[in-house]
Amino acid sequence: MIAAADVVVVGSGAFGASVAYHLAQRGVRVAVLERAALASQTSPRAAGLSSQVRATPALTKLAQRAVAKLAAFTAETGQTLRFTQSGALKIARTDRDAEQLAREVVRGADAGVPIELVSVAEARRRLPILGERGIVAVTWSPTDCNVEPSELPIGYCRAAEKLGAVLLPHTPATGFDIGPRGVEGVRTPGGTIATRIVVDAAGAWARLIATALGGPLPVVPTRHQLLITEPIAGVGPHFPIARVIDANVYVRHERGGLMLGGYEADPLQVDTSTLSPSFDIANLPLDIEVLWRLARSVREQFPIFEDPGIRVAEHRGGLPTLTTDDRYLVGPLPGVAGAWVMSGCCVGGLSVSPALGEAMAEWILDGAPALDLADVSTARFAGHDVDETDLREHCRRAYATHYRA
Repeated sequence: MIAAADVVVVGSGAFGASVAYHLAQRGVRVAVLERAALASQTSPRAAGLSSQVRATPALTKLAQRAVAKLAAFTAETGQTLRFTQSGALKIARTDRDAEQLAREVVRGADAGVPIELVSVAEARRRLPILGERGIVAVTWSPTDCNVEPSELPIGYCRAAEKLGAVLLPHTPATGFDIGPRGVEGVRTPGGTIATRIVVDAAGAWARLIATALGGPLPVVPTRHQLLITEPIAGVGPHFPIARVIDANVYVRHERGGLMLGGYEADPLQVDTSTLSPSFDIANLPLDIEVLWRLARSVREQFPIFEDPGIRVAEHRGGLPTLTTDDRYLVGPLPGVAGAWVMSGCCVGGLSVSPALGEAMAEWILDGAPALDLADVSTARFAGHDVDETDLREHCRRAYATHYRA
């Protein structure tokens, strides 16, 4: 245990590990608290997909910066990261969604992101398992990428440690000392760490940490699942990511097989305050029938999942946090000087974490980030009390329409 730190980061997932690394890179004395094993909860159970064309120019720039940092991750940190830039297809099965794709092409062109509408034949040339029925329009984004999710947060943790950060696994934050000027310390089972700055990056537990700090955090931990098949002949890393907008389903290669995941209409939402202190994401109850229903919803586009010979090698799930507008939630915790938050990963947080952690470090140390984070700032919810029932319903709706822009 250490007696003091410039910044204490609560949580060692992708968000917490990234901000810890970028702070340590600037010479800051950082301590990272983790209630479980390092980088062991939701982040390594993610899909690891990137998508650069987002709803706003600022979000697109954030995603672009993240892909650039993912590509340079090993060179920058000295840590292993399996990085595959095989591109992505986005599929519209309705006229409404085809119009959305047309708008995304314009936004991509404005931001300098390579993206174009392609024929179904061209999409099938790039992804041979794609069916030819029921597709109205498709876009191709050649610079989108995917990564091995388990390697990213632990890589940032180890790189931060080499820069002097203190990593404290199995060390929960049990309370906070708050004085007239704000944060003064973080209490742990091993003693109090004196600090003036805390970053709440506690994943599914982020709302509980924010409450203990004395600030509101309108997020809802929501189960997200995916499966990975046994190896399939002909499937390889050259296969692009594919997303079907109205079905909210994604498919990509993984370990010689296929990964399938998606966003169900009525996901399991979890109140972490009701969980045992020893609860681990590995104990989260899963339901593979949810994934088979999603697979059936895209049977015309991915008939391969109808093959009775398909075998599941892995079925996993985590508890990403959702916000009412399906955007990240980062910045100062309202009403608590010295408290900062990185939450609302909205399932896609891992792939953007390199850029978001870098920007948060700049915000904390320099007073403002180089990138515009207004679209994801905590300020957008400040002063707005949300009824719990309404919060859960809005977050459910955001999850169930994730691919709609």
